[in-house]
Amino acid sequence: MSRVEIKNLKKAAERIKKAVKEKERIILYGDADLDGVSAVIILKECIKNLGGKVTAVYFPDRETEGYGINESALAYLKKYAPALLVVLDCGIGNFKEVKLAKKRGFEVMIIDHHKVLKKLPAASIVVNPHQKGDKYPFKEFAAAGVVFKFVEVLLGRKLTSALRNNFLELAALATLADMMPQEKDNAEFLEKGLASLKNTVRPGLKVFWQMDSIDKDDVRQFAQKVISVCHSGGTKNHLNEGYLLLTLVSEKEAEDLAQDLLEKSYLRQQRIREIVEEVEERVLTKLKEPIIFEGSTSWPVLMAGPATSKIVRIYKKPVFLYSQRKKDSQGAVRTPEGVDGVKAMIHCSKFLETYGGHPRAAGFRIKNENLEKFKKCLIRYFQD
Repeated sequence: MSRVEIKNLKKAAERIKKAVKEKERIILYGDADLDGVSAVIILKECIKNLGGKVTAVYFPDRETEGYGINESALAYLKKYAPALLVVLDCGIGNFKEVKLAKKRGFEVMIIDHHKVLKKLPAASIVVNPHQKGDKYPFKEFAAAGVVFKFVEVLLGRKLTSALRNNFLELAALATLADMMPQEKDNAEFLEKGLASLKNTVRPGLKVFWQMDSIDKDDVRQFAQKVISVCHSGGTKNHLNEGYLLLTLVSEKEAEDLAQDLLEKSYLRQQRIREIVEEVEERVLTKLKEPIIFEGSTSWPVLMAGPATSKIVRIYKKPVFLYSQRKKDSQGAVRTPEGVDGVKAMIHCSKFLETYGGHPRAAGFRIKNENLEKFKKCLIRYFQD
């Protein structure tokens, strides 16, 4: 492991310690996928071990609020201001929203792993291995991986082996869920975290080992089942169902919620297959186009990403799928090996409201009036 730290880890650790010591309000705001959920849980449990308390946890509903920080979330959270708002697994592209959060009385800290765009948002502290001046040699962490590194600094010797294993389980699941490279730091998370999962004490994870469909010797099959089930959950009262499952202390409640999410997972897979078939029919007359660019008012936002992943494997070209709402659309981007979808969106960013992610897996929000212009811009970009 490198002796160099990810930029701003110490600064962020001191700020959290100060907030705990002075009993400031702390809000954790995470993306609603398993990586964001894991990042929030690790940091929340770490703060508890420091003797602190998290005032509120918030996950935006992807269907109604989109990805990242948004105005309606800030309006809801305003009652807690002034507070330290820690944004996890999102935020790096939320320039306007970070400014608005500051106006509303929040100090903003961002801990993210997505590609940095043209500049950084005006947060007081940004922790992201992709930012300028970060000398840590490995960059391809999941957000929960970055948070694990943060917690090592934050807790220091207070990080017991039991707590370390507990957090490594979540970092390993997040690394697999976000399909990050399984090398270097991530390889260590996976080796130790997956080994620990066999004896997990977390009720929301233990329940999966009791399922008949799980091979007790195949921890990766177990991990994929957890990921699939957690990703099928919705958001209730601003709390993601995957988060609820992984933080329940009652095994009976965990079992009931896991069964409910298993049924949702089956229906979700069915709907994803239907979306893929619909796109395949549509593109029959457009096979010469360098990209696939399709949308519908009936496609749920949360299913666009998985459907896009399947389509890119079939056609081996950039895929942009979007869920169309009244005024705007929320989209998912997947690209083949060696093709950078974020660079393409930077090139066409004048048509977008927000965008960001990783070179091969990203997302965007766009006003409906700009959809056709965005498509033409992308076609020109990829033809050139």
